[in-house]
Amino acid sequence: MATKALSFTLSLNDLFSSKPPHTASNLSVFSVRCSAGNGERPWKNSDARLVLEDGSIWKAKSFGASGTQVGEVVFNTSLTGYQEILTDPSYAGQFVLMTNPQIGNTGVNFDDEESAQCFLSGLVIRSLSISTSNWRCVKDLGDYLTERNVMGIYDVDTRAITRRLREDGSLIGVLSTDNSKTDEELIHMSKSWDIVGVDLISGVSCKSPYEWIDRTKEGWEFSTGEGPRDTFHVVAYDFGIKHNILRRLASYGCKITVVPSTWPASETLKLNPDGVLFSNGPGDPSAVPYAVETVKSIIGKVPVFGICMGHQLLGQALGGTTYKMKFGHHGGNHPVRNLRTGRVEISSQNHNYAVDPATLPEGVEVTHINLNDSSCAGLAFPAQKLVSLQYHPEASPGPHDSDNAFGEFIELIKHGKNKTPSKSVHELQSV
Repeated sequence: MATKALSFTLSLNDLFSSKPPHTASNLSVFSVRCSAGNGERPWKNSDARLVLEDGSIWKAKSFGASGTQVGEVVFNTSLTGYQEILTDPSYAGQFVLMTNPQIGNTGVNFDDEESAQCFLSGLVIRSLSISTSNWRCVKDLGDYLTERNVMGIYDVDTRAITRRLREDGSLIGVLSTDNSKTDEELIHMSKSWDIVGVDLISGVSCKSPYEWIDRTKEGWEFSTGEGPRDTFHVVAYDFGIKHNILRRLASYGCKITVVPSTWPASETLKLNPDGVLFSNGPGDPSAVPYAVETVKSIIGKVPVFGICMGHQLLGQALGGTTYKMKFGHHGGNHPVRNLRTGRVEISSQNHNYAVDPATLPEGVEVTHINLNDSSCAGLAFPAQKLVSLQYHPEASPGPHDSDNAFGEFIELIKHGKNKTPSKSVHELQSV
């Protein structure tokens, strides 16, 4: 755009003297040039919309990738750890709204990633930090999202949206920077898409088995124990597993083989593992019946530990049912009571589904409950050498209160190593 300018000439006497003008030889003359610039404001204008299936339209400013994306909107109450949240595969198919108002002030670094990429559909925040101030920072959040083709919006009323989600439940939304699409088109798109019944696990799982050996780095180790003395072989099913779950298992003395979500149970048992981990992952557990069948075939033959999605799959494999929660649990500050000890843990959680304890068979014990809504947060079935948690004991992000769950799994392995294998779930159901 051409620059517009205005020029005029003044004398100092014209400005500061009330006397008649002097002769030309006594005048000091200068020129003033005013530029209108390129006509743009020095701040970013709203260039994005978040449209919800209830018809509400929220104007915002974009950062990261551009385009149009659809997903389920959930809110996360964590105060820190946005990079771990961005790289948690359990957020596949979702827009994550952070209730903490300022995001981006610590930038990003490659040590805090929980997987090799970002699986969430978009990030919604109130205020995008204009600077980063952390010694580990290697780039800012906006550049990071752009490189990973993830959409983000800011300058939107996250408090109002959170209140709406708490009252109405999780809503499908559309993020768009495309001005050619009308509000009505975006609303129709949000109403035409559903996350229930969709297999999201297959899109986040590894494609072939691999060995994991990395432990928690010494500088970040928070366990007060003496460290591992024995080495146990654990097969970990990757339903969307986080790196720090693997690091914590390795720190407790485990040699880990990670296998895809579709890995046959028969192949797992051929490896003769000391234990099996069913990991966290995204979406509806009822949408992955193949995973439930795998879990059924392994229960009772080796000690098992289920985390989040793994916990829900164990519940279904035991004959129980799961249900979709109103707005789920997402955050690093959820209180959970251990019913065996009475101890309260502050936990890191990320799930939209829960196990209905009333549908579980006799012998299955509810070991933990969420103190916000009394939902089932942990199970144990001693006869089947089984334990599970609905939340993330590795605490990424979040407090370390639940780290002892990995130690309990190791004790279960030790206790079951020399015992005769129990009947499988299939065998029990056929009796």
